[in-house]
Amino acid sequence: MAIISRPAIGDEQLGQIKSIMEKNPGINRTRLSRELCELWDWRFPSGDLKDMSARDLLRKLDSQGKIALPAPTPIPRLANGNAPRAIPRLEHDTSPVEARLEDIMPLSIEIVGKRGTPEFVSMLAQYHYLGFDRTVGRNMKYMVRDKNGRPVALLLYGSAAWKCIGRDDHIGWSHKMRERNLQLITNNTRFLIPGFIRVHNLASYALSRVSRRISGDWQAKYGHPILCLETFVDEQYEGTAYKAANWTYVGETAGRGRDDFHARRLLSIKSMYLYPLARDYRKLLCGETGLIT
Repeated sequence: MAIISRPAIGDEQLGQIKSIMEKNPGINRTRLSRELCELWDWRFPSGDLKDMSARDLLRKLDSQGKIALPAPTPIPRLANGNAPRAIPRLEHDTSPVEARLEDIMPLSIEIVGKRGTPEFVSMLAQYHYLGFDRTVGRNMKYMVRDKNGRPVALLLYGSAAWKCIGRDDHIGWSHKMRERNLQLITNNTRFLIPGFIRVHNLASYALSRVSRRISGDWQAKYGHPILCLETFVDEQYEGTAYKAANWTYVGETAGRGRDDFHARRLLSIKSMYLYPLARDYRKLLCGETGLIT
Protein backbone atom coordinates (compact mmCIF):
# COMPACT_ATOMS: atom_id res chain seq x y z
CA MET A 1 0.00 0.00 0.00
CA ALA A 2 1.34 3.42 -0.93
CA ILE A 3 2.42 5.79 1.84
CA ILE A 4 0.32 8.98 1.66
CA SER A 5 1.69 11.01 4.58
CA ARG A 6 5.39 11.65 5.07
CA PRO A 7 7.24 8.53 6.22
CA ALA A 8 8.90 8.57 9.63
CA ILE A 9 12.61 9.38 9.33
CA GLY A 10 14.86 7.36 11.61
CA ASP A 11 18.33 5.84 11.37
CA GLU A 12 17.12 3.27 8.83
CA GLN A 13 15.73 5.87 6.46
CA LEU A 14 18.80 8.12 6.82
CA GLY A 15 20.96 5.11 6.03
CA GLN A 16 18.91 4.43 2.89
CA ILE A 17 19.36 8.02 1.69
CA LYS A 18 23.11 7.89 2.25
CA SER A 19 23.36 4.48 0.60
CA ILE A 20 21.65 5.72 -2.58
CA MET A 21 24.07 8.68 -2.78
CA GLU A 22 27.11 6.48 -2.16
CA LYS A 23 26.09 3.97 -4.83
CA ASN A 24 25.31 6.70 -7.36
CA PRO A 25 28.14 9.27 -7.39
CA GLY A 26 26.99 12.44 -9.07
CA ILE A 27 23.29 11.78 -8.50
CA ASN A 28 21.27 15.00 -8.59
CA ARG A 29 18.55 16.02 -6.15
CA THR A 30 15.69 15.31 -8.55
CA ARG A 31 16.77 11.74 -9.21
CA LEU A 32 17.50 11.19 -5.52
CA SER A 33 14.01 12.32 -4.49
CA ARG A 34 12.40 10.05 -7.08
CA GLU A 35 14.56 7.08 -6.03
CA LEU A 36 13.43 7.55 -2.43
CA CYS A 37 9.76 7.80 -3.41
CA GLU A 38 10.11 4.54 -5.32
CA LEU A 39 11.91 2.88 -2.40
CA TRP A 40 9.37 4.06 0.19
CA ASP A 41 6.37 3.81 -2.17
CA TRP A 42 5.61 7.43 -1.26
CA ARG A 43 2.82 8.42 -3.64
CA PHE A 44 -0.34 10.40 -4.17
CA PRO A 45 -3.58 8.38 -4.22
CA SER A 46 -3.36 8.48 -8.02
CA GLY A 47 -0.04 6.62 -7.86
CA ASP A 48 2.12 9.62 -8.84
CA LEU A 49 5.40 9.95 -6.93
CA LYS A 50 5.50 12.69 -4.27
CA ASP A 51 8.96 13.73 -5.43
CA MET A 52 8.56 17.45 -4.62
CA SER A 53 7.60 16.55 -1.05
CA ALA A 54 10.64 14.27 -0.93
CA ARG A 55 12.83 17.12 -2.14
CA ASP A 56 11.49 19.39 0.62
CA LEU A 57 12.28 16.67 3.15
CA LEU A 58 15.81 16.22 1.81
CA ARG A 59 16.52 19.95 2.05
CA LYS A 60 15.30 19.96 5.63
CA LEU A 61 17.52 17.00 6.58
CA ASP A 62 20.46 18.72 4.88
CA SER A 63 19.87 21.97 6.82
CA GLN A 64 19.81 19.93 10.06
CA GLY A 65 23.17 18.36 9.22
CA LYS A 66 21.76 14.82 9.06
CA ILE A 67 22.75 14.34 5.40
CA ALA A 68 24.94 16.19 2.92
CA LEU A 69 23.02 16.77 -0.30
CA PRO A 70 24.74 17.19 -3.65
CA ALA A 71 24.92 20.80 -4.83
CA PRO A 72 21.83 22.04 -6.70
CA THR A 73 22.02 21.77 -10.48
CA PRO A 74 23.02 25.26 -11.65
CA ILE A 75 20.58 27.19 -13.82
CA PRO A 76 22.12 27.98 -17.21
CA ARG A 77 22.90 31.69 -17.66
CA LEU A 78 23.34 33.92 -20.66
CA ALA A 79 26.53 35.89 -21.28
CA ASN A 80 25.02 38.91 -19.49
CA GLY A 81 24.36 36.82 -16.39
CA ASN A 82 20.59 36.63 -16.83
CA ALA A 83 18.62 33.41 -16.92
CA PRO A 84 17.42 32.50 -20.42
CA ARG A 85 13.77 33.15 -21.17
CA ALA A 86 11.97 29.84 -21.07
CA ILE A 87 8.48 31.32 -21.42
CA PRO A 88 7.35 32.31 -24.92
CA ARG A 89 5.91 35.84 -24.84
CA LEU A 90 2.82 35.62 -27.01
CA GLU A 91 0.96 38.63 -28.34
CA HIS A 92 -2.36 39.40 -26.66
CA ASP A 93 -5.18 41.79 -27.33
CA THR A 94 -4.44 44.64 -24.91
CA SER A 95 -7.11 47.06 -26.07
CA PRO A 96 -8.86 48.50 -22.99
CA VAL A 97 -12.17 47.08 -21.80
CA GLU A 98 -14.25 49.26 -19.47
CA ALA A 99 -17.69 47.80 -18.94
CA ARG A 100 -20.25 46.54 -16.47
CA LEU A 101 -20.15 42.87 -15.61
CA GLU A 102 -23.47 42.25 -17.33
CA ASP A 103 -22.10 43.80 -20.53
CA ILE A 104 -19.50 41.03 -20.97
CA MET A 105 -21.77 38.15 -19.96
CA PRO A 106 -22.09 35.26 -20.37
CA LEU A 107 -18.67 34.33 -19.07
CA SER A 108 -17.18 30.93 -19.78
CA ILE A 109 -14.79 29.29 -17.34
CA GLU A 110 -12.53 26.63 -18.79
CA ILE A 111 -9.92 24.34 -17.29
CA VAL A 112 -6.66 25.06 -19.07
CA GLY A 113 -5.11 21.94 -20.57
CA LYS A 114 -1.89 21.47 -22.49
CA ARG A 115 -3.16 23.26 -25.58
CA GLY A 116 -4.13 26.36 -23.62
CA THR A 117 -1.12 26.47 -21.32
CA PRO A 118 1.15 28.66 -23.54
CA GLU A 119 -1.47 31.44 -23.65
CA PHE A 120 -2.16 31.09 -19.91
CA VAL A 121 1.53 31.13 -18.93
CA SER A 122 2.37 33.98 -21.29
CA MET A 123 -0.33 36.21 -19.83
CA LEU A 124 0.78 35.53 -16.25
CA ALA A 125 4.41 36.14 -17.18
CA GLN A 126 3.61 39.49 -18.78
CA TYR A 127 0.80 40.94 -16.69
CA HIS A 128 0.96 39.48 -13.16
CA TYR A 129 3.17 41.38 -10.71
CA LEU A 130 4.81 38.11 -9.62
CA GLY A 131 5.18 36.83 -13.17
CA PHE A 132 5.23 33.07 -13.66
CA ASP A 133 7.87 30.61 -12.54
CA ARG A 134 6.50 27.08 -12.70
CA THR A 135 3.78 24.86 -11.34
CA VAL A 136 4.91 22.38 -8.69
CA GLY A 137 2.90 19.29 -7.87
CA ARG A 138 -0.85 19.15 -8.36
CA ASN A 139 -2.45 22.22 -9.81
CA MET A 140 -5.51 23.54 -11.61
CA LYS A 141 -5.55 26.36 -14.14
CA TYR A 142 -8.66 28.31 -15.11
CA MET A 143 -9.23 30.82 -17.89
CA VAL A 144 -12.28 33.09 -17.73
CA ARG A 145 -13.45 34.41 -21.09
CA ASP A 146 -16.06 37.03 -21.94
CA LYS A 147 -18.97 36.59 -24.35
CA ASN A 148 -16.60 37.21 -27.27
CA GLY A 149 -14.06 34.62 -26.12
CA ARG A 150 -11.50 37.12 -24.87
CA PRO A 151 -9.54 36.19 -21.71
CA VAL A 152 -10.53 38.50 -18.86
CA ALA A 153 -9.28 36.58 -15.79
CA LEU A 154 -6.84 33.77 -14.99
CA LEU A 155 -6.65 31.69 -11.82
CA LEU A 156 -3.94 29.20 -10.81
CA TYR A 157 -4.27 26.84 -7.85
CA GLY A 158 -1.41 24.73 -6.50
CA SER A 159 0.15 23.23 -3.38
CA ALA A 160 -0.96 24.58 -0.01
CA ALA A 161 1.59 26.18 2.31
CA TRP A 162 3.38 23.59 4.45
CA LYS A 163 2.98 25.65 7.62
CA CYS A 164 1.08 28.85 8.41
CA ILE A 165 0.26 29.72 12.01
CA GLY A 166 -2.93 31.64 11.24
CA ARG A 167 -4.39 28.88 9.09
CA ASP A 168 -3.21 26.05 11.32
CA ASP A 169 -4.61 27.67 14.46
CA HIS A 170 -7.88 28.38 12.67
CA ILE A 171 -8.23 24.74 11.60
CA GLY A 172 -6.92 23.39 14.89
CA TRP A 173 -5.20 20.35 13.44
CA SER A 174 -2.22 18.47 14.79
CA HIS A 175 1.10 18.14 12.98
CA LYS A 176 0.19 14.57 12.07
CA MET A 177 -3.19 15.53 10.66
CA ARG A 178 -1.67 18.42 8.71
CA GLU A 179 0.78 16.02 7.08
CA ARG A 180 -2.02 13.65 6.18
CA ASN A 181 -4.66 16.11 5.02
CA LEU A 182 -2.78 19.12 3.64
CA GLN A 183 -3.50 17.96 0.11
CA LEU A 184 -7.19 18.58 0.78
CA ILE A 185 -6.35 22.32 0.64
CA THR A 186 -5.20 24.16 -2.47
CA ASN A 187 -3.59 27.59 -2.70
CA ASN A 188 -4.75 30.24 -5.17
CA THR A 189 -1.17 31.13 -6.09
CA ARG A 190 -2.04 33.45 -8.99
CA PHE A 191 -5.14 35.50 -9.76
CA LEU A 192 -4.88 37.86 -12.70
CA ILE A 193 -7.23 40.38 -14.21
CA PRO A 194 -5.01 42.29 -16.64
CA GLY A 195 -4.83 46.04 -16.06
CA PHE A 196 -6.48 46.77 -19.38
CA ILE A 197 -9.61 44.87 -18.24
CA ARG A 198 -11.71 47.14 -16.03
CA VAL A 199 -15.00 45.46 -15.12
CA HIS A 200 -16.58 46.17 -11.74
CA ASN A 201 -17.22 43.02 -9.63
CA LEU A 202 -15.46 40.75 -12.15
CA ALA A 203 -12.83 39.65 -9.62
CA SER A 204 -15.22 38.53 -6.88
CA TYR A 205 -17.56 36.96 -9.45
CA ALA A 206 -14.75 34.91 -11.03
CA LEU A 207 -13.49 33.79 -7.62
CA SER A 208 -16.97 32.70 -6.57
CA ARG A 209 -17.68 30.81 -9.79
CA VAL A 210 -14.39 28.90 -9.64
CA SER A 211 -14.80 28.19 -5.93
CA ARG A 212 -18.10 26.44 -6.63
CA ARG A 213 -16.59 24.01 -9.12
CA ILE A 214 -12.96 23.43 -8.13
CA SER A 215 -13.57 20.56 -5.70
CA GLY A 216 -15.38 18.56 -8.36
CA ASP A 217 -12.72 19.38 -10.94
CA TRP A 218 -10.00 18.29 -8.50
CA GLN A 219 -11.87 15.06 -7.78
CA ALA A 220 -12.09 14.29 -11.49
CA LYS A 221 -8.41 15.03 -12.09
CA TYR A 222 -6.74 13.68 -8.94
CA GLY A 223 -9.24 11.35 -7.28
CA HIS A 224 -10.08 13.36 -4.15
CA PRO A 225 -12.01 16.56 -3.35
CA ILE A 226 -10.80 19.88 -1.96
CA LEU A 227 -12.17 20.99 1.41
CA CYS A 228 -10.71 24.48 1.66
CA LEU A 229 -9.01 27.16 -0.45
CA GLU A 230 -6.25 29.45 0.76
CA THR A 231 -4.40 32.44 -0.64
CA PHE A 232 -1.76 34.97 0.35
CA VAL A 233 -2.20 38.67 -0.40
CA ASP A 234 0.92 40.85 -0.46
CA GLU A 235 0.99 43.70 2.05
CA GLN A 236 0.85 46.26 -0.78
CA TYR A 237 -2.68 45.06 -1.67
CA GLU A 238 -5.90 45.01 0.35
CA GLY A 239 -7.44 41.70 -0.72
CA THR A 240 -10.63 43.49 -1.78
CA ALA A 241 -11.73 40.78 -4.23
CA TYR A 242 -11.29 38.00 -1.65
CA LYS A 243 -13.20 39.95 0.98
CA ALA A 244 -16.01 40.61 -1.49
CA ALA A 245 -16.13 36.90 -2.31
CA ASN A 246 -16.48 36.08 1.43
CA TRP A 247 -13.01 34.67 2.06
CA THR A 248 -11.97 34.76 5.74
CA TYR A 249 -8.84 36.56 6.96
CA VAL A 250 -6.88 34.30 9.34
CA GLY A 251 -3.64 36.19 9.96
CA GLU A 252 -0.29 37.16 8.50
CA THR A 253 2.67 35.11 7.35
CA ALA A 254 6.09 35.28 8.98
CA GLY A 255 7.75 36.12 5.66
CA ARG A 256 9.74 32.90 5.48
CA GLY A 257 8.35 30.81 2.63
CA ARG A 258 7.72 27.09 2.11
CA ASP A 259 11.35 25.98 1.97
CA ASP A 260 12.88 28.10 4.74
CA PHE A 261 14.26 26.01 7.60
CA HIS A 262 16.26 28.75 9.34
CA ALA A 263 13.50 30.93 10.86
CA ARG A 264 14.63 34.01 8.95
CA ARG A 265 12.40 36.56 7.26
CA LEU A 266 13.19 36.39 3.56
CA LEU A 267 9.89 37.39 1.95
CA SER A 268 7.38 40.20 2.37
CA ILE A 269 4.61 39.80 4.93
CA LYS A 270 1.34 38.58 3.41
CA SER A 271 -2.22 38.39 4.67
CA MET A 272 -3.77 34.93 4.52
CA TYR A 273 -7.37 34.19 3.57
CA LEU A 274 -9.33 30.93 3.60
CA TYR A 275 -12.50 29.86 1.83
CA PRO A 276 -14.16 26.64 3.07
CA LEU A 277 -15.78 24.32 0.56
CA ALA A 278 -17.46 22.05 3.11
CA ARG A 279 -19.56 23.00 6.13
CA ASP A 280 -17.56 20.76 8.49
CA TYR A 281 -14.19 21.32 6.79
CA ARG A 282 -12.28 21.83 10.05
CA LYS A 283 -13.62 18.62 11.56
CA LEU A 284 -12.75 16.70 8.40
CA LEU A 285 -9.25 18.19 8.18
CA CYS A 286 -8.58 17.30 11.82
CA GLY A 287 -9.63 13.66 11.58
CA GLU A 288 -9.22 10.43 9.72
CA THR A 289 -11.30 11.77 6.88
CA GLY A 290 -11.35 8.72 4.64
CA LEU A 291 -11.15 11.11 1.67
CA ILE A 292 -7.62 9.94 0.86
CA THR A 293 -6.79 6.25 0.89
